[in-house]
Amino acid sequence: MSPTGRDAEDLLRELAPQVLGVLVRRHGAFDACEDAVQEALLAAALQWPADGVPDNPRGWLLTVATRKLVDQVRSDSARRRREEALALATPQSALLAPPADDDAVQRDDSLALLFLCCHPVLSAPSRIALTLRAVGGLATAQIAAAFLVPEATMAQRISRAKQGIRAAGGDLPSGSGPGAGTGIGAGSGAGADGERLGEVRHVLYLIFNEGYTASGGEELTAPPLAAEAIRLTRLLLRLVPDDAETAGLLALMLLTDARRGARTGPCGELVPLAEQDRDRWDGELISEGLELISSTLPRGRPGPYQVQAAIAAVHSEAASADATDWPQILALYDLLLRFDANPVVALNRAVAVAMVRGPAAGLDLLAELAADKRLTRHHRLLAVRAHLSELRGDDPAAAAQAYREAASRTASGPERRYLLGRAQGLAGAGPDGQ
Repeated sequence: MSPTGRDAEDLLRELAPQVLGVLVRRHGAFDACEDAVQEALLAAALQWPADGVPDNPRGWLLTVATRKLVDQVRSDSARRRREEALALATPQSALLAPPADDDAVQRDDSLALLFLCCHPVLSAPSRIALTLRAVGGLATAQIAAAFLVPEATMAQRISRAKQGIRAAGGDLPSGSGPGAGTGIGAGSGAGADGERLGEVRHVLYLIFNEGYTASGGEELTAPPLAAEAIRLTRLLLRLVPDDAETAGLLALMLLTDARRGARTGPCGELVPLAEQDRDRWDGELISEGLELISSTLPRGRPGPYQVQAAIAAVHSEAASADATDWPQILALYDLLLRFDANPVVALNRAVAVAMVRGPAAGLDLLAELAADKRLTRHHRLLAVRAHLSELRGDDPAAAAQAYREAASRTASGPERRYLLGRAQGLAGAGPDGQ
């Protein structure tokens, strides 16, 4: 029976990093190998839905990608020396015949590829783009659409990232096992390269955040990005099953994404957390997230992703907004600040303080945060200030102006319309807000 288009797409995205890992390990030249794999994925996407998935889909992709790699080398006269080196390193029979059942073919280099795509020489945007393409199997056009940039711009970003990897001598590490050469032993979740694992987690976190709340455009969310971040984090956790922070990151994503369906109204308008219909939250994702964080926190010292997941869990367990355990959330934010003293965490903590001690206490903290240059012109600082001023019963005109100023500073259409709607609701109101 032929697979559906979605079944074939899911399989291709699962196999993409595995095939790329084999090619890079055999031939080096990450950039050329990645291009060859993309061409093989395109060929499969066109052929498999009609003809059916081959008995050995990974072998099929590896064979086609290898041939594409040879074609690339042969078609470029400026790379004749590279063609000769590749031909010398690999017998012609190995290039044209189905891949052998050897160690290189059987090895899953997904974790090593994640590490390679998150190489320290790359900027955060480059790491994200390269991870989505090389490990996620997404086409350049898909990545560009998700980040609201022209395809040519994204293609240049990916090309520069691959050049950076090549210049850094970015080959896959030697050894065997899920964490070979990365410093992450199979099932250990720790090692000499734990910092690089942290960088991988951070890239996946950034991808998820962009999917859950798009930084620009007319849609509040970019579900394919959030889904891909969750899929890759599941993969990472499978490769390092005892790493508590990776488990915490997955729990955070699941508990947060469970609310996505309730975050927008019938016309795509933003619905804030306090006003969401919690019956529309995804119960299965919440159950899985709660089970993950419940089994992770008791293991040992918590980290920032585990703490954020615990905060999301408190929200998920509340039957209503009024039933939310804000004192517990505030205590968790106090703990989170010890790990990550960035202004966004401090801003979120100010909201928790306002919910526990009153809006005046929250506004006092916002006055201190306004001195931080990283937040001075951020729309969220103005939006929170307007909201807390509204709760305190301040002059509605001043709160409305703060909402309008916040709206002018966001690139998100749904956020802008929501903030302008709040301003309009306050316009013309008297001192008591009525």
